[in-house]
Amino acid sequence: MGLLFVEYPKCSTCQKAKAWLNAGGIVFEDRHIVLQPPTAAELEIWLQKSGMPLKKLWNTSGQKYRSLGLAEKLGQMDAAQQLALLASDGMLVKRPVLVGETFALFGFAPEAWRAALIKEKAAQA
Repeated sequence: MGLLFVEYPKCSTCQKAKAWLNAGGIVFEDRHIVLQPPTAAELEIWLQKSGMPLKKLWNTSGQKYRSLGLAEKLGQMDAAQQLALLASDGMLVKRPVLVGETFALFGFAPEAWRAALIKEKAAQA
């Protein structure tokens, strides 16, 4: 598997991240987060690869997150329930997501992305 870039094309941060990848000549599979939302199983794998707490996978600034009142509800849900809810609507997931063999990154942070790509390339050499 190569790199997977999961995005919402209208998101300005996703557009910046995609431009960054393209400018670097980085080859990736592009996936629309709404038309093809991640499954709960994918999210669980990505969570493990990310090493982040589950709460970091949520798009907390999104309208859907706020309209569902999730800030108050997530504390009452276990991990499986949260992953199922995240998988139910791609707009709930923090984006963009970049997934490699050894990492998953949520949100665009160029330095973190660069470091992960360098580390993965070195591991494959």
